[in-house]
Amino acid sequence: MKTMDVTFVRVYVMESENLLNTVVNYLKNEAKIRGISVFRAISGFGESGNHTASLIDLSLNLPLVIEFFDSKNKINSALEHLGKTIKHEHIVFWDAKAND
Repeated sequence: MKTMDVTFVRVYVMESENLLNTVVNYLKNEAKIRGISVFRAISGFGESGNHTASLIDLSLNLPLVIEFFDSKNKINSALEHLGKTIKHEHIVFWDAKAND
């Protein structure tokens, strides 16, 4: 099986920060990242406190996770751009392999 080296990125934001569309549009249209997935958490906690969804309370301030991967060069450029609007500690990344 042929593989390629990639960098995998996970970005954590809150719904109330209204960053999702900005980040996704940048990754899709400007950075030309090959694919993006967004997950909405049902529970989470961090520096902004606890956030939980329940049947009674339809919270609009839940954690969102944006995941993507691509070549190291494309990711390095994207990380530099994202670092201007997202706290550095809310972006994690690691080297990985993908099928080519």
